[in-house]
Amino acid sequence: MTATAASGTRHSRYASDLALAALAPASWGTTYVVTTTLLPADRPLLAATLRALPAGLVLLAAGRRLPRGDWWWKSIVLGMLNFGAFFPLIFFAAYRLPGGVAATIGSVQPLVVALLSLGILRVAPARAVLYSALAGTGGVALLTLTADARLDPLGIAAMLTATSLMAVAIVLAKKWGRPESPLIMTGWQLTVGGLALLPLTLLTEGVPASITGENVLGFAYLGIVGTAIAYALWFRGIDRLPPTSVSLLGLTNPMVATLAGLLILGQTLTFWQVVGFTIALGALLAGQSLNRRPAPPVPDAPVADGSAASPPAASPPAASPPVAQPAGRA
Repeated sequence: MTATAASGTRHSRYASDLALAALAPASWGTTYVVTTTLLPADRPLLAATLRALPAGLVLLAAGRRLPRGDWWWKSIVLGMLNFGAFFPLIFFAAYRLPGGVAATIGSVQPLVVALLSLGILRVAPARAVLYSALAGTGGVALLTLTADARLDPLGIAAMLTATSLMAVAIVLAKKWGRPESPLIMTGWQLTVGGLALLPLTLLTEGVPASITGENVLGFAYLGIVGTAIAYALWFRGIDRLPPTSVSLLGLTNPMVATLAGLLILGQTLTFWQVVGFTIALGALLAGQSLNRRPAPPVPDAPVADGSAASPPAASPPAASPPVAQPAGRA
C-alpha cells in the first residue's frame, strides 16, 4: 500500500516536471508569430540581444548571486552554448533555410542528446525512446516540409551546429548539476549570452531609428515569457528529468508554431501535415511514457569554499531551443 502510494507520488511528480518543462519549447513555438507581427523587420540579432540581455540582468539583480569557483567558466560555457553562439546560428539558418527544413533538422536533437549522454553521462536511453525520437523527426518533417523546400548547405551546417550546441549544453548541464536555483543560473547564462551578442548586434545592425508600442510589447513577451521564464523552466527540467525526456519535449516547438499559425495567421494544414502532427504528438507521448526511469543522481557541484552545493531539485530533453523559422525568427 505504501509502495503503491509512493509510486503514484513519483509518477505525479514526474508528470508535473514534464508539463512545466514542456512550457519552454511550447513558448518558443510562438516566437515566429510574435516576431512577424510585433517586432521590427529584419532585426534578428537585435531581437536576440533584447531577448537575452535585459532578462539576464533583471534575473541577476533579483538573485544577487554571482557564480563562485569553477562556476564562472561553466556559466560562460553554458551561456555561450545556449545563447551567445546558439542565437546567431539559428538566425543565420533562418535566413537561408525554409522554416520546415530548419524544424526538421532541429528535431534530431533527441538523437544527438542520446549519443552524447552515452559518451559523457554513461546513460544509454531505451531503444523504444530512440524509436520515438526517429518517429518524431519523421512527424516534424511531414508537418513542416514542403515540396519546394530549398536546401542551402551553409544554412544546413548552421542549423546542425546550433542543434548540436544545444544538445551539448543539455548534457553538460546534467553532468555538472547546479549550485543555485534554476532562476539564478538562468540569469548568469542569459547575461553571458547577451553581453556576447551586444557588440555583434551594434556592429551589424545598429540601433533602430524608432521603436513602436507593438515592438515593445513583442520584446517584452519574448524577454519575459519566451526567455526568462521559459529557460528557467527548461533548466529546471534538465535538472530533474532524463536528458532524452527533455530533448523529446522539443517536439512541442514546431507543433505549437503550427497551431499558432492556424489560429493567428489563418494558415491551413494539408492532409499530410495533419498526419505529421499526429505522428509527432504520438512520438512525444510514447517517448515520455517509455522514459520514466529516474535520472541518475548528479554529483553536487562544489562551491568556492569547497563545501557541497545543495542537492539539485527535480528537471527536459535538450529541449530544443527555439526551432528556427523563416525570416525573422527571434
